Amino acid sequence: MARLPRLTVPGYPHHVIQRGNNRQPIFASPGDYALLLGLLTENAKKFGVQVHAYVLMTNHFHLLATPTTAEGLPQMMQAVGRSYVRYFNDAQGRSGTLWEGRYKSTLVQTDRYLLACMAYIDLNPVRAGLVADPRDYAWSSYCHHMGQRADKLVTPHPLWWALGNTPFAREEAYAKLVHAGITEEQQQQLTQSALRGWALGDADFVADLQKRTERRVAKASAGRPFLSPKS
Repeated sequence: MARLPRLTVPGYPHHVIQRGNNRQPIFASPGDYALLLGLLTENAKKFGVQVHAYVLMTNHFHLLATPTTAEGLPQMMQAVGRSYVRYFNDAQGRSGTLWEGRYKSTLVQTDRYLLACMAYIDLNPVRAGLVADPRDYAWSSYCHHMGQRADKLVTPHPLWWALGNTPFAREEAYAKLVHAGITEEQQQQLTQSALRGWALGDADFVADLQKRTERRVAKASAGRPFLSPKS
């Protein structure tokens, strides 16, 4: 069966996952992380993609991003992927593919899942046992959200601004959200929806989204949410 085209709709937040081939490491040094981060920053600006959260792990990375055009996200990912592979192969004296096929992505319902997806992304290093506290991981958006550093890649989403009227209030509210964690069900929903390419949201969100694209947005009939959360 032919694979579906990626679901990409401008103005909606997209959860993106790019993995290394056979889950092999995609970074060999701190400079590699910095190089990929720079490529993402450069090309997000070039192609009109707002990145709200990110994490660079040893063998994959996640983004939460809103493209302003239909082609912006694919163009950004293609440019970043090609440039990074050329750099990494030259640096490591290797050849061939680095990525596990094309990147995976889907849309998430803003009011229901955006903040949970941000927390999911920023908590990746904790779940992987790399750090005990997300603020101790250098290659994620968490320290930007906490006001510990200014990250040129990150464009805060309006829901982030709505967390409080001052920087301190927003940072405190987000810290509480992250340290409360997300449920196992939310984690599975966020992971599987991106890997399978089905929109993550309630019935109204999925039905409205289906009107905006010819590509099927849910595995079930239009109007039924993929992995609908328990009420």
